[in-house]
Amino acid sequence: MKPGQLGQVVRRRLAHAVPVLLVVALATFGLLKLAPGDAVDVLIATGGGGDAALAADLRRAYGLDQPWPAQLAHYLWRLVQLDLGYSFVHNRPVSHLIWERLPVSLLLMASATAFAVGFGIVLGVSAGQTPGGWRDRLILSVGLVLYAMPSFWVGLMLILIFAVKLALFPVGGFETAASDLTGIARVLDIAWHAVLPTVALALLFVSVYLRLMRAGVVEVASADFVRTARAKGVGATRILWAHVARNALLPVVAMVGVQAATLLGGAVVIESVFSLPGLGRLAYDSVLARDLVVLLGLLLTSAVIVIAINTVVDLVVAALDPRVVAR
Repeated sequence: MKPGQLGQVVRRRLAHAVPVLLVVALATFGLLKLAPGDAVDVLIATGGGGDAALAADLRRAYGLDQPWPAQLAHYLWRLVQLDLGYSFVHNRPVSHLIWERLPVSLLLMASATAFAVGFGIVLGVSAGQTPGGWRDRLILSVGLVLYAMPSFWVGLMLILIFAVKLALFPVGGFETAASDLTGIARVLDIAWHAVLPTVALALLFVSVYLRLMRAGVVEVASADFVRTARAKGVGATRILWAHVARNALLPVVAMVGVQAATLLGGAVVIESVFSLPGLGRLAYDSVLARDLVVLLGLLLTSAVIVIAINTVVDLVVAALDPRVVAR
């Protein structure tokens, strides 16, 4: 793909991102404000109680006593300045809280995506080679079972079997506490902790990608250019991977962007199951604390992540098939 085409894809995605982020900001602000209670109620409840005068003083100090339009205008003005606000529950800026948790969630999402796409492609190609055969039926059945199992249940079963019974992996956490590891030792320790969460999150998506890849392989295998390659004496392995699999890969790559929001939502559950200090745990704690400022920042950050993933997917699809740039 030429640099001009690359810029065209990026500009088109950025042009769509601005109104999407605005709609997300307005919708999330309105929905969260409709929910009963606020952070002041939680602060008073967890701080030993207080009277109505104290609650009124706190709301006035936090700006929660202002009308909704004024709060919304103040919130949008802060967003223009790239300021996500200040969490009085955590007593820290929201951007600092999100920035600390973001690497954990991104690592989990990236590793789960790589696992799901890799295994989905291999299984899909294997099933598509012999459609209707015993291998095809077996792989599709396994995929259906994986798709039917909830991620949180898979995570709990993996903990029970591989962490509790076999003691092969840690029960949870992002890395060994107070280990003071650095360099490659710390990387390996984080990877060791990430194995079970990655598998638990990825298994659901493996079934999606293998079915897409299998359908693509079956369809492309009967195309004219594949029959021409066979007639020219091209080897079966080269035809399978260089011609059939490469052209069948487009729907799989496109589905990565479609599933980005679902993957992020699944990461929230998996982070809670494995006690990972990511955005999911932060969102869960913020819901319990009614910390609406943090929730707004998390939802907006999630929208940015989904948009970024879809932009990367658009670039990969355009590289595989430059014809999509003109659409």
